[in-house]
Amino acid sequence: MTRMLISFDIDGTMEFGDPPGPVTVEMVKNARELGFIVGSCSDRSLGAQQALWDRHNLEVDFVSLKHTLSEVMVKFEATKYCHIGDRDLDLQFATMAGFDFLWMHEAESQPWLEWENGDGTNHASAG
Repeated sequence: MTRMLISFDIDGTMEFGDPPGPVTVEMVKNARELGFIVGSCSDRSLGAQQALWDRHNLEVDFVSLKHTLSEVMVKFEATKYCHIGDRDLDLQFATMAGFDFLWMHEAESQPWLEWENGDGTNHASAG
């Protein structure tokens, strides 16, 4: 069985971020129900990230700081790793950690629903 991991930025990416983004709690729940490893990687403290997920009744597998995204890959074995964010810094840390990257607006269509069929993610360019 293939396991895929998605890391979500919070501010500018998630609907409950500041500013709000296009990725909804329901999208994260759908990914989790499909067996994805899900969590967040943000500039917010680990406790603040966990509190947001708890407030939305969503169990996540991890919370991480952006600059420690590579540690997520070490902790979880998966066939695909992807970080979704809204800033060049998200792209930079995802690339440095060996993750694929999606801009938050690319995530609106839930491309992870196609990944098990062998379709890849878009490798975004800055901007």
